[in-house]
Amino acid sequence: MVLPELKMRRDKIRSLMAKNNIDAALISTNVNLLYTYGQIISGYLYLPLHQPARIFVKRPNNITGEFVDSIRKPEQIVELLQEHGIPMPQTLMLEGDELPYTEYTRLASLFPEATVVNGTPLLREARSIKTDLEIELFRRAGAAHTSAYNKIPSVYRAGMTDIEFSIEIERLMRLEGCLGLFRTFGHSMEIFMGSILAGDNATAPSPFDFALGGAGNPALPISANGTLLTPGTTVMVDYGGNFNGYMSDMSRVFSIGKTTEQAYAGHQVCLEIQEALATMCKPGIVCEDLYKTALDIANKSGFGNYFMGLEQQAKFVGHGIGLQINELPVLASRVRTELEPGMVIAIEPKIVLPGVGPVGVENSWLVTKENAEKLTHCPEEIIELA
Repeated sequence: MVLPELKMRRDKIRSLMAKNNIDAALISTNVNLLYTYGQIISGYLYLPLHQPARIFVKRPNNITGEFVDSIRKPEQIVELLQEHGIPMPQTLMLEGDELPYTEYTRLASLFPEATVVNGTPLLREARSIKTDLEIELFRRAGAAHTSAYNKIPSVYRAGMTDIEFSIEIERLMRLEGCLGLFRTFGHSMEIFMGSILAGDNATAPSPFDFALGGAGNPALPISANGTLLTPGTTVMVDYGGNFNGYMSDMSRVFSIGKTTEQAYAGHQVCLEIQEALATMCKPGIVCEDLYKTALDIANKSGFGNYFMGLEQQAKFVGHGIGLQINELPVLASRVRTELEPGMVIAIEPKIVLPGVGPVGVENSWLVTKENAEKLTHCPEEIIELA
């Protein structure tokens, strides 16, 4: 990745560091290294407020450069900083919400005179506003994601289970270049490539904080569980499009033959919610207001009890996306964050109907200076599989 792009990203972080009186950051998690260095390494990026960033690499051993040092252990970092004439920070930020306790305390102990603070919220805030290059990567991801989804009807066969169907969809995604890795933020948040929910499995609650659950397997309690795809039921495909590191997000609904009138009506309500929120998505709109609008439309339509789940309802209707599928901001109650140009968000109004399955829609949207631009473009009606 070219240096001007990385400098732009690092300077966004530095700007927030300056506002919070933070002298330096020590970054070591995969997502934040990918953001600030352009690739994942086993090592550290040290970001001073007023000096160039330095890279301390354990593996791979073939990285060299003016601001690169090879190390065996993090205890060498301080000695190398002193050799390069870089002053020790008075306040240092670490990725407190992402590092294991042992690693956090080890890195903090390297700077005994510094006040160590949690930098994860600051880093997530910096990542929430995308650069022009990141937006281009989203556009490419959205196009590849769309291409794969358009082929989904071609891989359906009568008598399939949801797992068998998911395997064929995963193959379509991989053939379009999907990396397969579904990166999430949060303690013990796990999922494989995405979610497929068929029939009443969509009503099953999950321990994970995604929009819908699914029983899955005790070792991975979310998504498909072997449900047979039977006539009249619906199937929601919700796969993350990690084609270049950036996660496009899209859900589409299919039915096995014709489904119920209630399902078509509920699906139309979700499309109306999407249209209302997309129209509202302009700089300055408050995230909470978007969620309240969605909830109001769902309640007035008579589908409030089925909105965003049945036995366990998600309390959001959208979220930021980026290098992780669940970035800032969150479209939820009590979130007073205002949308800004350059944010990329997923809007996902969904309804779960007992005895039928899920309906609804999800697309990735770019917040521009004037409005919201859709990045994922598959047909949005319920598509009948035969």
